[in-house]
Order: sequence, then structure tokens, then C-alpha cells
Amino acid sequence: MTTTTLAVLVPVLPFLGAAAGLLLGRSAPGFVRPLAVLPTLAALVLAVLVAARQGGGRAVDAVTELTPTGSVPVELALHIDGFAALVAVLVGCVATCVQIYSTGYLRDDPRYPSYVALVSLFTSAMFLVVYSGDLMVLLVGWEIMGICSYFLVGHYWETPEARAASLKAFLVTKLGDVPFLIGLLALATEAGSFRITEILGAVASGSLDHPTLIALLLLAGVAGKSAQFPLHTWLPDAMAGPTPVSALIHAATMVAAGVYFVARLLPLFQASRAAMVVLAVMAAVTMLGSALAALAQDDIKRVLAYSTIGQLGYMTGALATGDRGAAVFHLLTHGAFKALLFLAASVIIHAAGTNSLAAMSRMRGLRDRVPDAYWTMTVALLALAAIPPFSGFFSKESVLVVAEHVATGHTEDAPGAAGWTVLLAGLVTALLTAAYATRLWLLAFHGRGAEAPDHGRQPVVMNAVLWVLAIPSLALGGLAFRLLPDWFDGHDLTPTLTTSVLGTGVALVGGIVTYAAWRHTTALAARPPLGAVAAHPEGDAALVEAEAIASHEPAYGDIAYAPDPSDPGRLLLGPLHRHAAVGFHLDAVYTTLFVRPVMAGASLVRFLDREVVDTYVRGAGTLPRVLGTAVRRAQTGNVQTYVSALLAGTVVLAVAAVLVATGA
Repeated sequence: MTTTTLAVLVPVLPFLGAAAGLLLGRSAPGFVRPLAVLPTLAALVLAVLVAARQGGGRAVDAVTELTPTGSVPVELALHIDGFAALVAVLVGCVATCVQIYSTGYLRDDPRYPSYVALVSLFTSAMFLVVYSGDLMVLLVGWEIMGICSYFLVGHYWETPEARAASLKAFLVTKLGDVPFLIGLLALATEAGSFRITEILGAVASGSLDHPTLIALLLLAGVAGKSAQFPLHTWLPDAMAGPTPVSALIHAATMVAAGVYFVARLLPLFQASRAAMVVLAVMAAVTMLGSALAALAQDDIKRVLAYSTIGQLGYMTGALATGDRGAAVFHLLTHGAFKALLFLAASVIIHAAGTNSLAAMSRMRGLRDRVPDAYWTMTVALLALAAIPPFSGFFSKESVLVVAEHVATGHTEDAPGAAGWTVLLAGLVTALLTAAYATRLWLLAFHGRGAEAPDHGRQPVVMNAVLWVLAIPSLALGGLAFRLLPDWFDGHDLTPTLTTSVLGTGVALVGGIVTYAAWRHTTALAARPPLGAVAAHPEGDAALVEAEAIASHEPAYGDIAYAPDPSDPGRLLLGPLHRHAAVGFHLDAVYTTLFVRPVMAGASLVRFLDREVVDTYVRGAGTLPRVLGTAVRRAQTGNVQTYVSALLAGTVVLAVAAVLVATGA
């Protein structure tokens, strides 16, 4: 087969698997698991073959016109360069692991057939986005992922949290998609084509009249899809869905699509210095805000969700400095260790026997109960914290290196202000990332919460997938920058001494300070129980606060829930903690600025519809009804009444005739 044929089959196979799964899910349930795993696994094998044939060299292009559409044609086109080939392998690998993992995690779920069909469709849509060489076809995959996320996040639709989260994810991403679509149409109009190669050619020749406006419109869609400030609020709430879905969305699909799109069209954004500065500021605010919010979360999945937002900030930061190689490099390594983090968290939740027991303050004794999750999650957290030699160190250093080069004027791919913004925000975020990663590890595996009932060992397939993903989390970064430089536009991604020392140094400081804070709060928690502080006039402000909070917390299920007094996040953040815990009240701001005015407008429209429009409608029906009633009452059947009425009418007509004649 040719490379083009193999590439076409990559998105087609999961799509066929999804269709077959929906058709046979009820009539032949025994085929559901093979249909979930085999098409995705076959697509992964084909994606590897496509990558091997592409080899990081010249891009593979193929095109056929779907149908005449006027001046700007829509074409079924492929454009597979080194970035596309590598990202497709990542998508196939993570999707296959998620499907295999889900056979154990959701083995007793009655809606498993529809779940795996949607995951396959989700995977097919992301493959379409990765390989597409036409922006309209890319938009199809882009929107299919949006609707799949709506259904998958709302998988547990019986719970109000899942229903609200799925609706929020859909609406927030659509809010960004509206200007995104306008930007695509404006871009195609000025470039004369939806083809990516044609658009890049128009950018290179300076044929675009409004690159800044187009770039900013496109960034709105990217912010929504990749959960960047200010459209990131949907992602933490999306944790209401099954945890394997979170692994897929966060590691290889949906949120990665926005970053990948900017990488595809990076010369367009580089044509506008203002757009690059906006991208840098967006990345910096996203990195810092999400890291602070992660340090304050109690739900383990929300910690990982904010972590994803921050790591995507690193990727958009690399793009803001004009280096898509560093961005895609971090996208690949992040996909491996973030999938591992979510699936390991899923094992922890599975050990508690429910999807909802994810509060780290309740965890106790998990190191011995889930040893596979303990060791593999430790590897993933070290990669997340960018500790050498784990994969996250090399990719995060590549981002810091390109930011430092732009900031110091070694390269002119982006404004110097963008370089300084990304560099400083990246270093501070590295400190905070190590802090919340250490906090998660301590609270999840060494916490002092109430121990949940032991539900036995997890299915072997779940633990096996964890160890498979641990390999790239450990070794992918070190191998990629040595073996795959040609796949990243030939850019040298080797860490430099300056950024390595700075990045690793701040990460170690963050981890050590968090551990010291945990030891301090643990010692405070070991002091006499509630009420004992009154016997010690000198007291301790932190303990007093913890006791006051604990005494007002409601019961959680069959176990009384209270914030873990050994949580170092409260000590580290201080008064900022309560603001960071709720995402700095951004949802409340949106509620005030948008939700309440829209609801008020809807109430006004409903009032006008009921009290004004319906009044006229009811009046139009009432008048004929009254006239009909009057006429009906006149029909008595009494002949004398009819004759009297006839005579009265005759007299009236006669009088009228006389008056008319007299007047004449």
C-alpha cells in the first residue's frame, strides 16, 4: 500500500469500529470488546508505518476535490509532515491504552458499548484533525470531538454534576468556536483556499491583508479547545466523566488539538507580532493561574486537570516564541505521563469502589493497597515535575531554552517581550508544578484520611497498561531529542546548562519546601484533637483554622469528611488558598457578566411571550368564541321568536328606507 492509502485508513478504521460497536452493542455484546480494541490497535500500527515511511523528511501531500463549492474549494487533502506523523502515533498509542484499560475499568457498566463507540469516534476525529491538509475537513474533526466530549463527560448522566459538566464543556468550547469559524472563513477568503499548504504560501508571500485579526479570531477557538485562559473553566469540571475519558481528552485528543492547530499554522501567527504577544500573555496567565489552583485542589482529578491546563500553557508558550518543535516535543512527552497520571488515579478511585471518591483528604494506606499505581504514578509525577532524567525534563527544558533565546535576542522568531514573558512564567510555574506534584504524592499515598473499604485488587489489564505507559514517561524525552531531531524541523532540542540548572533548581526547591510544609502540618495534626487548643493559650493559627474548618464540614457518604490538617497547600498558599480552590472565582465572574444577563433576558422574553403575545392570541380566539356563543343562544327553536325577530328586522329596514328616501 502507498503511504497515502495507509494514512486514509488510519481515521477510517476507528470510525468503522465505532459504527459497528453501535450496531452490534445490544444484539451481539460479545463483540463489543474486540471492536473497541482491534480497530484502534490497527490504526496505531498503520500510524507507525506512516511515520516510518515519512521519516521526518519531506511532507506527504495528496488531494482530491470533494465537490465544487465556488471560488474557494473544499478538498479532501492530506498533509503529513514529521509533526503530524508523531502526533498520530501518540493519539493511537493513548487511545489503544485507554480502550484496553476500559475493558477492565468499565467491565460492569451497562453503557459500555456506547462508551467504547464514542471513544473510537473521538479517536477517529482526532486522527482526521492530525492528518487533514484542508481546514474545512479539519473543522469537521474538530467539531466531532466537541460532541463526543459532551456525551463522554456526561456518561454518568444520572448525576447532576455530570450533566452540568458536559453542558458546560460544550457551551464554553462552542463560545470559542464561533470566532474560530469566522477566522477560518476570513483566512480562506484572503488566501483563496482552505488548503494548509496554499495558506502558508500566501503567508510567505505577504498576500494576507489582515493577519492580526485572523490570528486573534483563531486564537479564541484554540483557547476554548485547549483550555487556555480565559476559556479554560470547562476542563476541571469535565472530571465528572469516567477517568479513562479524562486520560484520552487530556493526553492525546481535544485539548491537544488547539496546540497542534497553531503549530500547523505557526507562520500565520508569526506574521503578527501582536498575536504572538497575546499568545505569550495567554500562556503565562494560564501557566501561573492553573498551577496555583492545582495546589489548592482536594480532588485528585481536578489537580490533574489544572495540571493539564498549565502544561498546555507551556506548549502555547513555546509557540509564542516561534518554535513549534519544542511545543510538539512537550505535547508528546506530556501525552505519555498525563495518560499515566489519570489512569493511575483511576486505579486509586477503583480501589475505593466508586467514581466519586477522589478527595485526597480521605486517602489513607494506598501505597500498600495499590503498589502498581504507587510506583507508576511516582514516575509520572517526577516527569511532570521535570526532574531529570524523566521525559518531562527534556521537553520542558526545550521550551525554556527557546524562550531564553528569544528573550536574549539570539533568535528573532518572536518579539523579545514574548520570550521574557514565557521564560519568567515558565520558571515560576516549574516551582509550583513540583510543589503540587509533591503534595499530590504525599496526600494520596501517605495521607492521614479515613481509610475506605478495601474492594480487592484491580483487574490485571489496568495495572499492565500503567507499566506500559511508564516506559515512555521515563525514557521518551531522553530518546526523542537524540534520535528525532529531523522530525522537529531540525531544531536542536538539547537542554542547555543555564536553563537546566534554573529549571531543575526551582523544581527541587518547590518539592523540598512542600515536603517541609507537609512535615510541619503533619506534626501539628498529631497534636491533641479538636478542642485541645483552648488548653494552650499560645495555640497555633494554622491548627485553629484547620479545626474551625473541620468542625463545619458536612458528612461525606458514610465517612465524615474534613480537610486533611496535614495538607501543605493551605500553609503554602495562606490567604490565597480559598481563592485558588475555586479557580480565582472566574466562574462567578462569568455568571455575573454573562449567565445572569442572559437568564434575565430569557425571563423578559418569556414574560413578553406569555403576557403580551399570548394575550393577543387569546383575544383573537376569544372574540369569535363570544360571537359564536351569542349566535348559538339565539338559536332557540321557538318559531314565535324567529317571527318576532323577522318582523323587528323588517321594521328596522323600513324605517331605514324612509330615512334614506327623505334625505334624498
